[in-house]
Amino acid sequence: MDAQAAVSEKMRLVGQLDIPGGGQIVVEGSYAYIGHMKPPYGTTILDISDPTTPKIVSQIMLEGDASHTHKVRVAGDIMITNVEQNRRHFLRKGEKLPALRAELERENGRAPSEEELAAALGVEAGQIAELDEARKRGYHDGGFKVWDISDRSAPKLLCHQRTHGFGVHRFDMDEDYAYISTEMEGYIGNILVIYDLADPANPTEVSRWHMPGQHLAAGEKPTWAGYKNRLHHALRVGDELWAAVWQAGFRVIDVTDVAKPKTVAEHNYHPPFPEPTHTILPLAREIGGRRYAVVVDEEHAHTKGRLHAFLWVFDVTDYRNIQAVSAFDVSELDSPYARAPGRFGAHQFREKMDADNLVYVTWFGGGLRVVDLSDPFKPKEVASYIPAPLGGEPSPQSNDVDLDDRGLVYLLDRNRGLQILEMTG
Repeated sequence: MDAQAAVSEKMRLVGQLDIPGGGQIVVEGSYAYIGHMKPPYGTTILDISDPTTPKIVSQIMLEGDASHTHKVRVAGDIMITNVEQNRRHFLRKGEKLPALRAELERENGRAPSEEELAAALGVEAGQIAELDEARKRGYHDGGFKVWDISDRSAPKLLCHQRTHGFGVHRFDMDEDYAYISTEMEGYIGNILVIYDLADPANPTEVSRWHMPGQHLAAGEKPTWAGYKNRLHHALRVGDELWAAVWQAGFRVIDVTDVAKPKTVAEHNYHPPFPEPTHTILPLAREIGGRRYAVVVDEEHAHTKGRLHAFLWVFDVTDYRNIQAVSAFDVSELDSPYARAPGRFGAHQFREKMDADNLVYVTWFGGGLRVVDLSDPFKPKEVASYIPAPLGGEPSPQSNDVDLDDRGLVYLLDRNRGLQILEMTG
């Protein structure tokens, strides 16, 4: 990458690595852990003791292309990676084919053509055979893997815990538990399943949590269509889990008794805001005697004239009366890649809040934005960095971010590349 092509404000490039694109980066001590978006790349462990020259310590490669393992978490010498169906949203369209064929045959008095099926599903005619094959084959590997990384150069697989359906998306973990977002048999959409990690080679399910309407096997009926309301992931803060639930906004879950998760707060701002809720965390400290939480929505396919995904600040002091107090957005004028192929709007912030009230948040085509929330009513951008795209990609797709103990910032691209940055202002 030509560093001169980057668009930077009060940030300096310290080091970089041309590496396959990733879905998550986690920094612990002298190591960074990257979950890659696409097979055959699974998980990479980097030595970042010299941030100017990050070095690959080990790489876990995947067999075949049925799964991807684009998320990773670490607690001590235990690492967990998700296992989720690769191209899941596309391949699941195949589940509709038997009913769709029957419906179109009834309407037309003949078997439908591939072109008619494709038009109904929103795919290409040549993809119908692929969808049929995937449906008949099924997917049976979804879940998560637990690794012993006491030797970072040689991760040792302890177990592959299978769940159901797509498998596991994003998740949280600590030394005691894994807080897994996954599909499970009998439910619609991802729910929360908490596993005890006392024996990492044999995770034990402790409890489940779901929104009313998700548990189909228990007779519940969703009030929404399809998978729009589901758990994206939940992050533990003290005895609470802060859960983003996609088109249903967010929930706060009390896990004082981890065996009995209990919803204690909920807020939904969809509609009118179109992009789904991706992540929520409370600020580290109260401000002016009030408690605030930060929420980021995720940009998807953008329709001209519609709002891009952006960052929210909510007053969550009173769980019975949650109120939005401000929002932070990035103008299309602030990035040379706003109209380039790829997504532009917000995606994810660093999943840890410090006492300085700085939020490090990624905008796909807008790079990294550092936002000061010392005044929750007036979010203020204090630094930014838009990397130049690597490998001939038409735009950067900044996907995830973390910090190390030195205050260095690790910016991971969805398609290709890692930048290590420091603030200069």
